[in-house]
Amino acid sequence: MQDSSIDWGDVHPTNRYAAEIVMGIRPSCELEQLACKRHLRDLERQATADFPFVFDESRADRIFDWFEKCCRHVRGPFSGELIELLDFQKFDLGVVFGWVQMDSGKRRFKKSFNMRARGNVKSTEMSGLALYGMCSDCVYPPANPGSKRYEESPEVECAAVDKQQAKRVWLDAQKMGEASPDILKRLRIKRTYVEHAKRGGWLRPLSKDTKNKDSGAPCLVVIDEYHAHDSSEIHDVLFSGFGKRLQSLMMIISTAGKDAENSPCKREYDDLCKMMRAEIPMNEEYFVMIREIEKDDDPHDESIWVKANPILQEDNEYAQELRRQIRAEHDDAYNTGNPTKIREFLTKRVNRWQTDSENKFMTGIMDKWKALGVSREAFLELVKGLRTWNGLDLSKTTDLTASGFVFRLPDGRYAVTAHGFIPNDSVKAHEHSDRVPYRSWAADDWCTITKGAVTDYRYIKEHIKKQEREQGWKIHEVCYDPYNATHFTGELEEEGYIRVEIGQVMKILSEPTKFFRELVLRGLLVHDGSPLLTWCLSNAVEVVDNNGNIKLSKKHKDDSQRIDLIAAIINAMVRAMVRDVDLNSHIMKDDFSF
Repeated sequence: MQDSSIDWGDVHPTNRYAAEIVMGIRPSCELEQLACKRHLRDLERQATADFPFVFDESRADRIFDWFEKCCRHVRGPFSGELIELLDFQKFDLGVVFGWVQMDSGKRRFKKSFNMRARGNVKSTEMSGLALYGMCSDCVYPPANPGSKRYEESPEVECAAVDKQQAKRVWLDAQKMGEASPDILKRLRIKRTYVEHAKRGGWLRPLSKDTKNKDSGAPCLVVIDEYHAHDSSEIHDVLFSGFGKRLQSLMMIISTAGKDAENSPCKREYDDLCKMMRAEIPMNEEYFVMIREIEKDDDPHDESIWVKANPILQEDNEYAQELRRQIRAEHDDAYNTGNPTKIREFLTKRVNRWQTDSENKFMTGIMDKWKALGVSREAFLELVKGLRTWNGLDLSKTTDLTASGFVFRLPDGRYAVTAHGFIPNDSVKAHEHSDRVPYRSWAADDWCTITKGAVTDYRYIKEHIKKQEREQGWKIHEVCYDPYNATHFTGELEEEGYIRVEIGQVMKILSEPTKFFRELVLRGLLVHDGSPLLTWCLSNAVEVVDNNGNIKLSKKHKDDSQRIDLIAAIINAMVRAMVRDVDLNSHIMKDDFSF
């Protein structure tokens, strides 16, 4: 894997790994490349007035020696053996522990954010670090390099979203300490606590249920699987305790998660991606290593799995078994089409964040939906003069309301579009609660802001008539959710429109809802790229009954993650799909006569 023309003999492992990534000798993703470029750039400018840090190879070697001479595996095929750090670990650990302040010798980094996929020895690494924080972490003052300063009463926190997860790293650290004579003589390791034999302190599991979690002065904090945290409380409380120690360090380690809209980990991830891409200023005291497959990568391509799974670079039995396991999970997920399994594979095995929660309707296929979008101009040309089914979802008069259209195209595909309506007096509040730019979308004509405090349904009627006038659409039927719509649709009927009530029950909605998703999966649908419709679709949760019937819902009754536009389209789809469609041959059994 290494370039034989280069003599790597005298190059420190941390620097060598960075160079190999930047040179393309090792496979990697963009964010890993940026982390390695950052390290090499820092080496060039170290010990300057603008960058008062130096890379001390001996400090990096110290953490390597800790693992390889003191720590033993406590699970898996290597249980009982001394840990041998892999190349990618020597880069990550070498950077975090090797960079120090030029004047004081204190560690440069206060925080580390590390994302890699499941099975890449995260827990083992964190357990060894927790023990290092208790036993061996120290400062070497440059003025007296022969001396060491240890923290008295070291406090190491193994933090997670709940007690069980927090105890996982803590128990592994406990077992690792008991398996090492060198560590065991330094610590008192009991069933319920771990402390330093001479300097006291503690190594403890910590979760949101832990009492007095804000009363400490941590030396080292390990936050495991941050993606599972529903708030940043643990992170914020522990980080606020920094400043009372010589060189406190927070190590955040995680895979990607499934609730990208609300996760504090995803917000941290997004900010750090911007930082690494120089879109916002660099925090010189924050180390970032994100290993993931990239936006345009095909998760079915085995050759790119290594981007999220650095262990796959290794030529050993464990790496081979990990690849077999990833392949088995991939095949099981995609061969069955099980949304839960697909979501699990994407988040845990290739580190791709999912915008959907546990039962989101479009789990794993939002990218397919987005790929089916065309420009508004192309869409209007495609459906000009065609027959269409209109669907209405008339929500509370102060909320988002929707009108959707479904077209059956002569080539066997379906085309869909939808428009939103929201009252002016509440749009600002809804932008805050819903966290989407309604006014910007209105300026681009994806929705209409109606005058006053409630949605004036006359705007909806005018929107429908405008499409008839300007686009030549032939409104075949108006399909409506009867909630709040009886009077309004009665007015439409008086003007000559055919209205069809769509009962909001599973036996009516299940088939068209499944049919819509099938069209997306088969690539037999086209839409105009509406960001408002895409947002609503990404929010839709799937409710399932005992017979496997489904319908769409919001995550919670009063949730601000709205689904109105896709609900309107499904109402129209109930009638639009009445005639049979052969999805395999892509032939519509219909003469398309008007």
